[in-house]
Amino acid sequence: MPRYDVDLRRLAVSLMEGGAGKVALARALAIPPGTAKNWMLTYGAVGAERFIEMGSTHRAHDYETKLAAVRDHVDGGLPRREVMARYGITSASCVGAWSKLYREGGAEALRPRQRGRPRDPGPAPGARTRERELEGQNRRLRAEVAYLKKLHALMAGRRATGRSPR
Repeated sequence: MPRYDVDLRRLAVSLMEGGAGKVALARALAIPPGTAKNWMLTYGAVGAERFIEMGSTHRAHDYETKLAAVRDHVDGGLPRREVMARYGITSASCVGAWSKLYREGGAEALRPRQRGRPRDPGPAPGARTRERELEGQNRRLRAEVAYLKKLHALMAGRRATGRSPR
């Protein structure tokens, strides 16, 4: 999905303020009609200033805002556009995604989840287990063996060429 710069969004605002519809907006800016439709929805919901800055910043909404917005939309029957305007949400897809989560899992589904792979607690910092000690010793011994093999190969190469080791 392409990102559009601030200048293009400023031009879109001037066209929308001039009365351009989604088809005229899409043609004038060479953007897909679906994008033009979403831009018009967002512009109508949050205004020109928030619309222009919407691509340059990432805004995370807290749990309470999500819950209030979803309850107004799902339980209260408010259209997405009004919910977006009331809570300052710049994306209609956020309201849709939150609504789906709310319908499937209730209010708890909107709570923030920890992302990524869970951390391995492992042993306490500074505590060395026997297994870790042996792993360290194994790494050191492997390095020594590799060093000696290279030294042996180097010495054998010098003997084969008739050069004396120094």
